[in-house]
Amino acid sequence: MALAGRWIGRSLVILALLAGSVVMLLPLAWMTSSAFKPLHEVMRIPPTWIPEEPTLENFRAVFSQFPFGRYFLNSLLTSSLVTLSVLVTSSMAGYALARFQFPGRDLLFVMILASLMIPFQTRMIPIYQLAIALHLQDTLLGVMFPWLVDAFGIFLMRQFMLTIPGDLIDAARMDGASEWRIFWAIMLPLVRPALAALAIFTFLGAWEEFLWPLIITSSDASRTIPVGLQFFSEQYGTNIHWQMAGALIAALPMLIVFFLLQRQIIEGITLTGMKG
Repeated sequence: MALAGRWIGRSLVILALLAGSVVMLLPLAWMTSSAFKPLHEVMRIPPTWIPEEPTLENFRAVFSQFPFGRYFLNSLLTSSLVTLSVLVTSSMAGYALARFQFPGRDLLFVMILASLMIPFQTRMIPIYQLAIALHLQDTLLGVMFPWLVDAFGIFLMRQFMLTIPGDLIDAARMDGASEWRIFWAIMLPLVRPALAALAIFTFLGAWEEFLWPLIITSSDASRTIPVGLQFFSEQYGTNIHWQMAGALIAALPMLIVFFLLQRQIIEGITLTGMKG
């Protein structure tokens, strides 16, 4: 009887997850389908899920009417450089906070944690003023500026590096290894799962960031694809099929990252939940 109850409970959980997955995937499926339809088919009632007249004209129109190629390259460049910067700064700061003793270390770590509690909207005005003072407005560096160092990344790497036995590091020091060699050859390989998780979350977050690029950019030369998509929808609001094609282009890198690295994403969620 107990076995049957557990089986029924598990089946109900699976059915609930499947129902939730269908609800979550319906907008994505509709966006993908509409991206390959002409406008009259998108507006048809009742709607059709499979395009009857599939076309690539929507994508051609998107790239010809708006500089989507430039937006895409800007997003790819800024997201990649932000990810690289966060990995470097977070791993080095995490190593220093986890393995070195120096005055004010704990206070510094508390201040880093405290910064996580301050919403970006609260810090946005002083960051913007600083960016203007540094002449970073309407530049790709200005788009990346607030995200080059990540407090959560420092916290994650510090907590993960604390789990590595100190005897291993002491043995390397006794063998004459420099701190840089210990960091590069011992610590980084051991924290590779945390680095992979941090890289995935940072890239996805930087790719879909909208508010800051909207504020700091004023020309197509430095706009990213979320901002470009917003301007495109404002100008061509009635062309739903073009908007769906643009949205699919914007979502494509995130979909590729998810399908290729879904195991690492799940492991990353587990790591960020357990290391604390």
